[in-house]
Amino acid sequence: MMDTHAHLIVSGLVQGVGFRYFVMNQARRMKLTGWVKNLHTGEVEICVEGSRGLIESLIQNLRVGNGWSRVNDIQIQWEKITNQYTGFDITY
Repeated sequence: MMDTHAHLIVSGLVQGVGFRYFVMNQARRMKLTGWVKNLHTGEVEICVEGSRGLIESLIQNLRVGNGWSRVNDIQIQWEKITNQYTGFDITY
């Protein structure tokens, strides 16, 4: 059941280390929808929709990272679901 939307800004060593692919694979495995992209600030932006519990699990996985990344902080904004995504992709 799609019940919430989260807008995340992830900071740390999250560019040039395969982090976006890690996010995409984790989100797809959890059947979440949305997108991930690099920001010019060196941060990674994620918009994700799905059950709050699954999104919270995704956030926990992001904090651990993929072995090459180092997450210092995740800003989380919970919003009303939009149901505008059909899958989870990397965007530019």
